[in-house]
Amino acid sequence: MATSVYDAAGGAAGLQRLAAAWHARVLVDEEVSHAFRHGFHPQHTERLAAYWAEALGGPAAFTGRYGDESSVVRMHSGNGPHDDMDRRALACFDAALVDAGLTVEPLRQVLHDYFAWATEALNHRYDAVADVPAGLTVPRWSWDGLQPD
Repeated sequence: MATSVYDAAGGAAGLQRLAAAWHARVLVDEEVSHAFRHGFHPQHTERLAAYWAEALGGPAAFTGRYGDESSVVRMHSGNGPHDDMDRRALACFDAALVDAGLTVEPLRQVLHDYFAWATEALNHRYDAVADVPAGLTVPRWSWDGLQPD
């Protein structure tokens, strides 16, 4: 496939729709909303869409404006295992794909696989925030999965 996952998902606008749909779903999900109980950044949806865009082959808008991978991993580390919440977050993501109109195959499956991998990588790579090294880069995902650095 010549086009990036980012382009196939509708670019910035498509990923903004997906991020908004996912965020709306997790805020009302009994299990996943727990992660947002202390509040969230007012630009969470825009930041999430920019992060996904960069990870899926789009411009480096996230790292250009908001931070690096280390900052993202730190936000998600040190919370211990939460497999039920991870499963529910993925279910919300799959439903958000429908909400955002991103159901054409193989795009839907690639996005599902990315989110499942990213949830594990962000939440469970480091046991403590202090263990997260500086200078991590946003992992890139393509039609073939995780790309080497």
